[in-house]
Amino acid sequence: MKSQSIWSKALDISRQAVNCGAVIPLNTIKYKSSEACCDFELRFLKSPIPKSLIEYGPKRNPFIPWDSRLEIQPINDKHTLILNKYPVQIGHMLLITNSWKPQNGWLNKDDFEAIQNVDNDTTGLWFFNSSKEAGASQPHRHFQLLPRRHDECICPRFDWFCSLLNNTNSNKSEISHCISIRQRNNNINSNSYDLFCSYKSMINEMNLGDIDIIKKPLKPYNLLITSEWIALITRKTDRSNGFSINALGFAGYFLGTQRSDVDALIKFGPEKILKDVI
Repeated sequence: MKSQSIWSKALDISRQAVNCGAVIPLNTIKYKSSEACCDFELRFLKSPIPKSLIEYGPKRNPFIPWDSRLEIQPINDKHTLILNKYPVQIGHMLLITNSWKPQNGWLNKDDFEAIQNVDNDTTGLWFFNSSKEAGASQPHRHFQLLPRRHDECICPRFDWFCSLLNNTNSNKSEISHCISIRQRNNNINSNSYDLFCSYKSMINEMNLGDIDIIKKPLKPYNLLITSEWIALITRKTDRSNGFSINALGFAGYFLGTQRSDVDALIKFGPEKILKDVI
């Protein structure tokens, strides 16, 4: 069992950061689920979305320098783990590059080494949004982690992705053609190179371009990483029916605002919203 000392440290620093105003938790209310949304969780913001989450550059880079009050710890000489300033879940972490790396560029071995280093201690749901069209709010490279206990559900659609991985998804899905998934080698001998190889394999499968020839992917995409699998989802736009969709939407988490058309979500189902953005 993992020690989760990083998560414990993140929670301790979060309490201090909330008290001094460095972390501003987003207050939400959970929407009562219906049969149409059985493997999705819909929450509503009780206050307006902070502008920094909906405006995508040019603006001051919040990661150079990052707010020292948010720092959890360095991960290697190229990455640092910090707190999300506007979390829905306390302890939501960002893994950022210390120097400028574009969010919409190719990920590299160092990135996956940093992810693996954190994951060896504290795991959960990792996600990555490659650009504005994929739901990113910052152009500086960053990965996000929602920590989970070993006995806790990773995300509402975890089993759905497992069935996709095992080719046992009996429900015809209109979004599965835009998803590439690989089993994660999570035994004692697993390493970051396995993750990087899976990433390159999915890039090839989804025709995102040659990582050795062109500077950035040909399409926007999301990544979801759990202890069991890594999935890549290709995108075309970031919103539909008033919902802003990033990687968490595909994991089963929807965040509604006053602009969101909840009636359409309930009538047609969340997958219709997801279909519109791929």
